[in-house]
Amino acid sequence: MSDTPIIAQKAPFPVEVEAGKTYFWCACGKSSKQPFCDGSHKDSGISPLKYQAVADKKVFFCGCKATTKSPLCDGSHSKL
Repeated sequence: MSDTPIIAQKAPFPVEVEAGKTYFWCACGKSSKQPFCDGSHKDSGISPLKYQAVADKKVFFCGCKATTKSPLCDGSHSKL
């Protein structure tokens, strides 16, 4: 069991989200459906993070898993 996330990519994932819809961001980096959870975190010690969209808009989900503003990108990938 590892509680260290894997870097999925060193860039954010731009996603058009829908108001009122719930998304589950992959925090472990193992999902094949990035930036969203596909259950690959099992036995990793890391759980996905729930994101509730408040408006129809484009958001940038973190791809490097190092953000301090989970699940959204804060530019941390530029320091990796």
